[in-house]
Amino acid sequence: MRQVWRMLLRNPGGVIGVAILTIAIAVALFGPLLFPTSPWRMVQRPFLPPFTVANLPLGTDALGRDVMAGIIYGARVSLLVGLISTLASLAVGIPLGAAAGYFGGRVDDALMRFTEFFQTVPSFALAIVLVAIMQPSIVSIVTAIAIVSWPPVARLVRGEVLSLRTREYVQAAVVTGQTNWWIIWREILPNALSPVIVLASLMVATAILLESSLSFLGLGDPNLMSWGYMVGAGRTVIRQAWWITVFPGIAILVSVLALNLIGEGLNDALNPRLAKGGR
Repeated sequence: MRQVWRMLLRNPGGVIGVAILTIAIAVALFGPLLFPTSPWRMVQRPFLPPFTVANLPLGTDALGRDVMAGIIYGARVSLLVGLISTLASLAVGIPLGAAAGYFGGRVDDALMRFTEFFQTVPSFALAIVLVAIMQPSIVSIVTAIAIVSWPPVARLVRGEVLSLRTREYVQAAVVTGQTNWWIIWREILPNALSPVIVLASLMVATAILLESSLSFLGLGDPNLMSWGYMVGAGRTVIRQAWWITVFPGIAILVSVLALNLIGEGLNDALNPRLAKGGR
């Protein structure tokens, strides 16, 4: 793990991504200490331009709410949704993909047809339907994103397990009488996690975009401030008050960019072929 971390830090894009993500996490954790009041609270006159008042550096929105406070509280929602939905997707996709790749035959056919069923419907459209059915809330958003995100994980893990199940150490475990699931979890999956880790970093970015899109359409949690909600709330007055939309949009762009840079850096660090090719 230390070697991977060192190789990641040697990648300029990876360093930039880690730095931006660290700042975003710090803002999400400690920002509310600087803004203890609710981001829904009216603090000044509506449409106050940015950099006009010292304690409101990013101005106010159409209802006189602090845009800076909204971005800080929105960071908590976006990062939380991205992390939890990705973990839930991995918890579903990894076991299904591992079982399909290891057992093969009818098990593989059944699990892959089940996976393909979810992939036939566009992810965003399915997420909208699921959130609308379950009623907009942070739980329904996380659940919907996890449901539409696990199929790529299952297919990736299946491919890795297929390539590893015939290795000598796996056959040795079979000969010694180890159970199938013990072999999968102890012998195969540890050697198949590298591409999964890379995919997970990109999935967090995708989850942030999905949550922002749902909130933009009015399907976000009505009790939580989010970047997508702020962009959606300011789109009708973008000519009059551009900052209401632009600043949360920049926050989404920078966060997603950071996670993609980290994903590329991890791919270079965990893929020995790319590492050798770059030398």
